[in-house]
Amino acid sequence: MADDLTENYRGAFDGSLGFGKAPALILVDFVEAYFNTESPFYAGVEAALVSALRIRDAARAAGIPVIYTNVVYQPGGADGGVFYRKLPALRVFDAGSPLGGWPKGLDPGDGEVVLTKQYPSAFFGTDLNKLLTEQDVDTLIITGVTTSGCIRATCVDAMSYGFIPIVVADACGDRHERPHEANLFDMQSKYADVVDESVVLNHLSDH
Repeated sequence: MADDLTENYRGAFDGSLGFGKAPALILVDFVEAYFNTESPFYAGVEAALVSALRIRDAARAAGIPVIYTNVVYQPGGADGGVFYRKLPALRVFDAGSPLGGWPKGLDPGDGEVVLTKQYPSAFFGTDLNKLLTEQDVDTLIITGVTTSGCIRATCVDAMSYGFIPIVVADACGDRHERPHEANLFDMQSKYADVVDESVVLNHLSDH
């Protein structure tokens, strides 16, 4: 089946982008809701966080921008629109909820930007596009959760705004392997370069 799918896409969806000259790293929504087993969004993505933290250390050493996102709603979700209506479990991100906090090991450093969002894409309703443009960034290294949701939305918007999306497969996670793998395949085919952690670490060590 995999071979049939690859062959079906060959010639139409098999391009590559490569890294640009000026990357930034984003860690999308690595918050307690995805790591606390009592949360409806628990996803078992601990390995993805460990991978993302290794990349963050390399990004810091390379001196490239490091950006985090979290999700916060007004209590009751008045600022969450249709998304909040579609997913009532998003109430775990109402302001003040401990499930919106950072997991152990992920404390933003001095000079690292935290963007708060209410919708899937890290670009929608935030200053991410402006922030990257002002720093002459041309490549966005994308890590975080979840692959089929906020990662995919951020990837598509990054490409749409003219940034090269580099999606790190090891450093992204989803609550089930099938949507994770399907969306990695689709992003690689149409929007981004999907690479392993080692590729990013090697690139940053030479940056």
